[in-house]
Amino acid sequence: MTNSTQTSQPGGHKSHTQLRGVQSHQTTADRLGALKNLPGFWEGTGFSLIARPDFSGRSPNGFFLQLNLLRESIEFTTIGSPVLNRGSAQEDIAIYGVTYLHRVTDGETGGALHVEPGMWLNIPATTAPKADASIARMGTIPHGNAFCTVGFVVHEEVNGLPQIPTSSTVPFAIGTPQPAPGTKNPYPEYDLSVPCEFRSNPLPAGITQAIIDDPLQMLRDTIGQQVNVQGHVVTEVDLLITATAQNGGIANIPFISANADALQMNSVFGIQTIVDSTGNEFLQMQYSQVAMLNFRGMSFPHVTVGTLIKAF
Repeated sequence: MTNSTQTSQPGGHKSHTQLRGVQSHQTTADRLGALKNLPGFWEGTGFSLIARPDFSGRSPNGFFLQLNLLRESIEFTTIGSPVLNRGSAQEDIAIYGVTYLHRVTDGETGGALHVEPGMWLNIPATTAPKADASIARMGTIPHGNAFCTVGFVVHEEVNGLPQIPTSSTVPFAIGTPQPAPGTKNPYPEYDLSVPCEFRSNPLPAGITQAIIDDPLQMLRDTIGQQVNVQGHVVTEVDLLITATAQNGGIANIPFISANADALQMNSVFGIQTIVDSTGNEFLQMQYSQVAMLNFRGMSFPHVTVGTLIKAF
């Protein structure tokens, strides 16, 4: 809608000031594409595995394995108007998106672990560069990191349980291929059968060897219990898949670059539509994220997973 007002100018002339309103909230939300279900407040639980540098000189392998159960929330807010990107090699494009604030505390103690403000963007197809429609996730972290990950959406109609792949937490030499899921981990810090002072202790109840070997097992266990015990049915899933390798990247403060360089990150956020045995429908988010931390000549996968339900 365009409104016009008149103001008097010297000499009795009238000037027209154009007041241009933004698109309606509903119109903007409709153009979020696969991001349309994000706006609102989500809360739930998760798990984090991170090998962090140990400067004490006591650790024979130079790191401490920190394992945390998580309590987390994410609040998404629709950006209330299109974001216009001006083109020089092609016509302008309009991007629609949401802002978010992700808060994570320790599931046992309630202590602060992570806060991350950021955005998700729905990007149309372009001719310069020639590219299909895509999505992007951008965020900042108080350690001194800012990231941009770019990717795509996969929509799945689900009959039963969604297929969640396996993952690996095995460290590997920088520049070499990451070990395949199921590869035996040579480090005692990752083996609960071996006493180790360079691992979280006491270990929170619920953290098992299976979850340390493959953190995505927690996601499979959670939704498997929902479907098999509570009588829920998963009907569809939108997978928001992004990575720094897809024209994104991570910027770090000098301390991070010198001590635990973070250069790669990928994530998958699965927005699940679940129907319970009485026909009630709700939205659930299951996500996995892997950031590679490089120090002492090795790449250490920092893996975080979570299951959150849309509360509001």
